[in-house]
Amino acid sequence: MPLPADHPPRVVIVGAGLAGTATAIRLLRFAAEPVEVRLVERRAAHRSAGVAYHPDGNHWHHVFNIQAGRMSVFREDVDDFVSWANTEADRSSWSDEWRGAEFTESGPAPRRVYADYLADRLAAAAREAAPGVRLVEVDGEVVDVEPDGDGHRLLVELPASAGGGRERVRADHVVLATGLEEKDLPFAADVADHPAFVRRPYSQGGLERVLAAPPDASVVIVGTLLSAYDSAALLLRRGHTGRIRMLSGSGRTLRTYPTDHRHRVLDLPPPRLSGPRYEGRDALVRRWLAEWRRACGALVGAHPDVAPAVVAERVLKAWEPHLPEVMARIPTPELRALLDAHGGLLATLRVSAVEHTTGVVDAALAEGDRLTAESGRVAGIRAVDGGSLVVSLVDGREFPADLVISNFGREPDYERVDSALWRGLLRTGLAVPHARTGRGIEVDADGALLCPGGAERGGLWAVGGPREGDEVVRNGRLGAFSFNLAAIKNHSVGVASALLRRLESGYGEPGRADPEHAEPQARADFERAVDLDVRRMATADRAGREALAGELADAVRSARERWGGAVTPSARELRTAVNEAASARLNDLSVTPRELRDRLGLGETLSQ
Repeated sequence: MPLPADHPPRVVIVGAGLAGTATAIRLLRFAAEPVEVRLVERRAAHRSAGVAYHPDGNHWHHVFNIQAGRMSVFREDVDDFVSWANTEADRSSWSDEWRGAEFTESGPAPRRVYADYLADRLAAAAREAAPGVRLVEVDGEVVDVEPDGDGHRLLVELPASAGGGRERVRADHVVLATGLEEKDLPFAADVADHPAFVRRPYSQGGLERVLAAPPDASVVIVGTLLSAYDSAALLLRRGHTGRIRMLSGSGRTLRTYPTDHRHRVLDLPPPRLSGPRYEGRDALVRRWLAEWRRACGALVGAHPDVAPAVVAERVLKAWEPHLPEVMARIPTPELRALLDAHGGLLATLRVSAVEHTTGVVDAALAEGDRLTAESGRVAGIRAVDGGSLVVSLVDGREFPADLVISNFGREPDYERVDSALWRGLLRTGLAVPHARTGRGIEVDADGALLCPGGAERGGLWAVGGPREGDEVVRNGRLGAFSFNLAAIKNHSVGVASALLRRLESGYGEPGRADPEHAEPQARADFERAVDLDVRRMATADRAGREALAGELADAVRSARERWGGAVTPSARELRTAVNEAASARLNDLSVTPRELRDRLGLGETLSQ
């Protein structure tokens, strides 16, 4: 049934982890007219945290793989997380290791405190929201979404703590922030419930089983990247003496960021990866390897200050703007095969980890007696007498283990996702699997879901993991950078801005106000309006936003009065063009967050 006439529009965000919380913060900050932002989370312990950060599943030894200075939820306020950790965080319950720490831009920080940071920033955004803009946090699982007039009706399963049962909720817009979906593990089907098998190392139960392992236990960790390092480092820091094996198809391990590492975007020549026509997978791989060697060599020569550990990262980042054109020439079956075959390697080349994570593991790997990283694909795991397990590899090798820890394997193919919500969305055509990559779903540039045939029904949006395939082909982002914190920051800005442009009365039809067709003075006013809108969206306190909104209205009015030409856009159409340009500037991928801040003229750290 529709909302009461006096009820403000309602936006329901499905999932209150990082992606959902970041989007809620942006909506609360950006909204100028009354709106209810309802944030629904199926696991109370994951609120403002998700799997990656919730305290129950992250030990104090688990730290961000990237530097603390890259963890701000606001791309335009790069120092925000470090500032919060040093001056605002309640450290009374922190471990001794971190309670007295001084956090720095290039240093480490424990993942479990991130939930407090996000919760604090969400609460601040709610306090400083415009009149009539309010946040409602709800526990429950959204299991179905169906069209309802101009909006949607959601079916929510309530937890026992709320009396259980189901309720239907009407929403004008729905933001799907469901995070990463769990992959089925056929090789572990026979031991899924075995006490010596840890399927979810970032769950409370999984963490407790790792911590309970006897010091001399033999351990097999399926994987050799970040989550494998987390588990291995946790065991080693607790004095583990038994044999630990990390297994993956490549056996590749993490590289370590330099201690003074700062993210940079370099301007490198575009890769020459395709000829006049697509020549086949083998030819493309050969071209890629040749261009890769050339680019890495050129970078080292032109930028000798770049540490060897991050040369690969710099090259792949510089190539991102050029990869969409390359991928557009690759037939769909070939593109999927290439991503499947080389996606893991590209993900490894794209990101490293801080020394706090890699140091203890790499030292043990160098010794070679307690810890090894081996190449091999797991064929199966079986239980044996005495409560232990045996891990069998495809090549016939077998390893006995008192404990087997599996990574948080994600399922990128949404046709295979075990979720009532996503099964229903795909079945009804409200969501469509990403055709080119088979990863995630089809969305437009703003994150609006597309129906079969490429049409948009309206009112459904996605942030984070569901947009993996689109990030790959639209922005050339490979590996975790298609759905990690960096992408989520941009998604939250883009979705919140585009959603409010459709919801609020101050905006008009897009594409009706092109400043290139205006008089020079009007273009100058337009640019001033865009700068003011950027500052408005980046400002935390209500009074500051309201003052900027007043200046913004004056700039838009002046631009319209001076527009000239045959057709003058309406104030609402002009306001839409300004906001589109401001959102694009906040999401500029060609520069680092610190460079973005300088380019936007945002000056000192914005008040919280």
